[in-house]
Amino acid sequence: MASNFKILVHRNSENLHLKLMGDFDGSSAWQLLNILKSNTHGVYRIIIHTSSLRSIYPFGRDTFQENLPQRRDDPIRIMFTGEKAHQIAPENCECV
Repeated sequence: MASNFKILVHRNSENLHLKLMGDFDGSSAWQLLNILKSNTHGVYRIIIHTSSLRSIYPFGRDTFQENLPQRRDDPIRIMFTGEKAHQIAPENCECV
């Protein structure tokens, strides 16, 4: 994992906010995927904030996008915010 990568997790009501900070590489992608897997019970919206990311490495982005479970019938909506949202989000996710 990039030594400067962190994820701040905040949950309110039915929303899970994840603020990504530092450099996003392959290990960072797995850390994010594991947090998503273990924190989605009772959540209807996940908001991933990208403004504090410095670099997004292609291997990290690809690892995240290829391993993010995507089902059309999934009630959980994933939104990406910030200036790097389009660089990390899969094609069918909402970027704000």
